[in-house]
Formats: sequence, C-alpha cells, structure tokens
Amino acid sequence: MASYLAFSEYINLYMEKSDLNPSKKKKKMIARLGIGTKGVVYLLIGGLTAWAALGSGGKKTGSKGAFQFLLGQPFGQVMLWLVVIGLAGYVFWRMYQTFMDPEDNGLDRKGLRRRLSYFSSGFFYLFIIYSAVQLLIGAGGGGSGGGKESMIQKLLNQEYGRWMVAAVALIFLGKAIYQMFIAYSGNFKIKIKEAGMNNKTQQLMIYSGRVGYTARGLVVGIIAYLTVRAAITYDASKSGGTEDAFNFIQDEFGAIVLGIIAFGMLAYGLFIMIKASEHKMNF
Repeated sequence: MASYLAFSEYINLYMEKSDLNPSKKKKKMIARLGIGTKGVVYLLIGGLTAWAALGSGGKKTGSKGAFQFLLGQPFGQVMLWLVVIGLAGYVFWRMYQTFMDPEDNGLDRKGLRRRLSYFSSGFFYLFIIYSAVQLLIGAGGGGSGGGKESMIQKLLNQEYGRWMVAAVALIFLGKAIYQMFIAYSGNFKIKIKEAGMNNKTQQLMIYSGRVGYTARGLVVGIIAYLTVRAAITYDASKSGGTEDAFNFIQDEFGAIVLGIIAFGMLAYGLFIMIKASEHKMNF
C-alpha cells in the first residue's frame, strides 16, 4: 500500500507540473469521448447479434467482429481509427481514476478494490485497441475468440497451466458476479439519482443499466464456464470470448434467448452513451 501511495503521489505531482497535463475541460472531453466510444462498440455488438438472432443477417460477434463490420463499411478505416482514438480516451479516463483518484476513493480496502477495477478495465481496453490496430494494419483476422484461445493455449503449455487457466476462469466469474451486483444493488440507483439528471433520463438509465449489466454478467459468466471447460479438458479450443458465448447461448437455449441477451447488450450500450453525456466527472 505504501509503495502504491508513493507511486500515485509521484504521478499526481508529475501531472501537475507537466505541460502535458490537459485542462479540466479537456480531460472531461477526452473521458466522455472514451466512454461514448465504448457505448458505440456495445451498440454494434448487441445490434449485430440481435440481427443474427432474428435471422435477418448480421453475425454473432464480440468487439473484433464489430471492428471487422466497421471496416467493411464505406470509410471503414476512418471510422475504426476514430474508435481507436475514442477507446484511447477511455483508457486515459480509467488510468486517471486509478492513479489520480478524482472520486476520493482513498486507500482503504474498498477504495483500493474500486481503483483496481478501474485499472483492470483500462488495461483490458488496451488489448481491445490492439486488436483494432491489428485489423487496420492488416494483421488481424478470425473471430473474437481467437486471441483468447491463443492466450489460454499458452497458459495450458505451462507447468501449472491448468490451474492458471482455472484462475483466469475465477476472474471472469468474479466479474460476472460483480456485474449482477451492480445491476441489482441499491448503490446503482443512488449513484444515478445523485448525478443530477431529469427523472426521465434517470429512469431510462436505471432500466437500460439493469438490463445491460444483467446481460453482460450472463455473457461473462458463460465465458468463465468456457474457460473452466478448457482447463478441465486441456483443450484451448473449448474456451472462447463473447462471440463463442453467443454461439453457446444459441446452441443451448435457442435464438430467442440469444436475441434477449443481444438486446440486453444494446441496452448496455445505450446506458454507457447516457453515462458519457450525463455522468458527473471530478477533476
């Protein structure tokens, strides 16, 4: 904790003195751009998957498939570069929350847990950005689960690979449970009501957030199950990402359930878009 505090204070002092430190207005603009871009990605994921579930085209997909869809559109490369820039803003916001602590979470157990969740979210989106850049430079390909499968295979090749993969599954399971907790805890409503929105926006955000977090929690829970399956069978192909979770849902529960989950992901994207425009940001 002491080393973390020292590092955090060093970053804070450096940012205050550095000419690279943007103004509060610019920080908020970057953060809102990043959060909004994340919402756009989820709208694409949910929309394409819902379209596929309805049998009207589209495809069950994760973030990489959404990026591939963008690339196939007119001015696709320009749009995808804009997504990369936007997601870089999201990473900035999460790292700023982690090290600068604008919300005064502090260094107690609860505060550190929250700041660690900010860091892990930002770090995860660095990989999302990397997959988008790979596609832009022509190095990408395949579905959204390929990268995760490769990572799982590398872990399985280690001496204690099965246990490391099981640990990854536990992380996914923890995230799934946390998504459900956010959806149905009283704090979820309280934070929205404290944001100073009008009643209609509050209700829309509460409903879309609850539905969205529930859908997201279910998808991440299935990813946890697929990862456990890979650990048990020593077969990385049994693991998977969002696209594989959607395939599992359709195979096991049918297109109707897949459509419901997909609309839940759309709701999450809507929730994030509202959050980008309405969320109070302390700088």
